[in-house]
Amino acid sequence: MRFAAHVTAVVLFAAALALAVTTTAPGWIAVAAVLAVPVLVGAYDLLQRRHSVLRNYPIIGHLRFAMETIRPELQQYFIERNYDGRPYDRDTRTAIYERAKGLKDEQAYGTERDVAEPGYEWLLHSTAPLDPPKEPPRVRIGGPDCTKPYDMALLNVSGMSFGALSGNAITALNRGAAAGGFAHDTGEGGLTEHHLHGGDLVWEIGTGYFGARTKDGDFDEAQFRDKAAHDQVKLVSLKLSQGAKPGIGGVLPGPKVTTEIAHARDVPEGETCVSPPGHRTFSTPRELIRFIAHLRELAGGKPTGFKLCVGARHELLAICKAMLEEGTAPDFIIVDGSEGGTGAAPAEYEDHMGTPLTEGLIMVHNALVGTGLRDRIRIGASGKVATGSDIVKRLAQGADYTNAARAMMMATGCIMSQRCHTNQCPVGVATQDPKRARALDVEDKSKRVERYQRATVAEAQRMLGSMGLRDPGAVTPHNLMRRVDHITSRSYAELYEWLAPDQLLDEPPAEWAVDWERADPDHFAPRNS
Repeated sequence: MRFAAHVTAVVLFAAALALAVTTTAPGWIAVAAVLAVPVLVGAYDLLQRRHSVLRNYPIIGHLRFAMETIRPELQQYFIERNYDGRPYDRDTRTAIYERAKGLKDEQAYGTERDVAEPGYEWLLHSTAPLDPPKEPPRVRIGGPDCTKPYDMALLNVSGMSFGALSGNAITALNRGAAAGGFAHDTGEGGLTEHHLHGGDLVWEIGTGYFGARTKDGDFDEAQFRDKAAHDQVKLVSLKLSQGAKPGIGGVLPGPKVTTEIAHARDVPEGETCVSPPGHRTFSTPRELIRFIAHLRELAGGKPTGFKLCVGARHELLAICKAMLEEGTAPDFIIVDGSEGGTGAAPAEYEDHMGTPLTEGLIMVHNALVGTGLRDRIRIGASGKVATGSDIVKRLAQGADYTNAARAMMMATGCIMSQRCHTNQCPVGVATQDPKRARALDVEDKSKRVERYQRATVAEAQRMLGSMGLRDPGAVTPHNLMRRVDHITSRSYAELYEWLAPDQLLDEPPAEWAVDWERADPDHFAPRNS
């Protein structure tokens, strides 16, 4: 039976060939020609050595590869339920699309979520709700060493490079940011003309120093100073690590390294561009803090901070100790969760490396509070932020504002095909193929980005009003509940330890004492290791 398809094809071909020879009828000649195709395919399958399934199941074995090819589409469109898709479920994607289009995203008949399932979270409303404010809130970023503070929106565009995204996608995001008055992180791929369409920019500097790089791959102060002076550059962010692949550099596959990108990054065209795993400009926590202070000076006093996926706690505390001893600190820290997105990363890193956003965010907030630094440093949160409830939950966990990447991609038309690394994005968002990128209409998609951000922030404001709160800064861990098991639920204030101001300096609690002692401002490695 394993060879039934091939045997059948051979028999039919032989019969058709015999009839064609005996009758000389053109029709049978055509039939024989058509049947020759599966006969030859079957013969090739039997002789080839690459695929065992084809040697055992010639012809019919190709069905396995065909079904494997269309499996993601079948899963997304026909099998998954509204609330269990990954990485974003259908309900979330629909909310993004409808808000981007300016449609109402209300639903009928009640929630489909299992509210009794462990892990379910909800926000506590007030018996005395308030009307949301008419103007969206802003978060002032800029510590005592900053001379040009910036007022950040509650939701902004997270770091996505030109290279990972098409020029049209970057332009649409920046125009949307300009129209909506929110910030656009450049990603580590450099500052390009696609970013310069009026939107406020967070210029991200990664380990490759793209856009401010010498020929040898070192940091170029002169290039950085000149570009940081651009009026659209409002903040500078030093990327230490990325949630989806912490500990390794960014990866841009070779097919996406076009002439334009090679010029922008000063790398060879057509070759996979891999950033180093770590920075050359510093090797200790103290040197990191000094470098950030130097970047702020070169940028003319603009807010300067860093982005990281949290790793070992003693390293974070070592950075805090360096801030205290140097008498200076970053103006902001962006916490990137391990559930964050990427255009290309090893599966092991996406699935098993790095701290998730909830734990990382709470850890950074506690570390800054415990060392007395929280008042001067703002915290941004990135990692699967897509809806108003996502924003409010992250505020409850310690964030001051949020960033979104994949949600903003969906606002520009991304359909979550997960082909970002292939250069074959079907909607022109994550590709450098000009024929595919032309599908993305910049004028239309920039309006969608602006509408999505505005509607999502408005929903977050409305939720804050329902909670009886006037200000995003008033959200506390007491406002967010989580079901621990089928009977027990706890607030985040009860589930996690929350440090008091200066507590690490005065008397570290037992769970923090060991890491606090191991933290060394002159080494990332722990003391006595």
